[in-house]
Amino acid sequence: MRRPNILLTGELYEGFDEEYECPILDEDRVIDELEDKMNEGGVIVDYHGCDFFPERWFHIVFVLRTENSFLYDRLESRGYKGKKLQDNIQCEIFQTIYEEAMSSYKEEIVHQLPSNTPEDLERNLDQIIQWIEQWMKDNN
Repeated sequence: MRRPNILLTGELYEGFDEEYECPILDEDRVIDELEDKMNEGGVIVDYHGCDFFPERWFHIVFVLRTENSFLYDRLESRGYKGKKLQDNIQCEIFQTIYEEAMSSYKEEIVHQLPSNTPEDLERNLDQIIQWIEQWMKDNN
């Protein structure tokens, strides 16, 4: 089940970036908003960055990776263009999010998953579910 984007519904932004055509995230407000929920546990955070999230919040981090030929078409179909499109492609080429995750969290909890096709999505879901089930078995 998809939940509403709390970044937008909770107005956890501090302005709008005209060049990238998106809200500017207020990271401090995001942390304040999520702190109690994260302490309760059982939360999955889906976001395109990670360096400002506290390490204590996560038992595992999955970084989705997409080949550029798939990514370009995917982003273009979402209306990305110009600098926003090019910067997103460059981030994937240079593994920016993966490197960010590796420097923000323990290396052993960071995993890359391919995210090119609907079949990848299914495999990723299966893998994540298996991990959750094993973690619950080991920790409850």
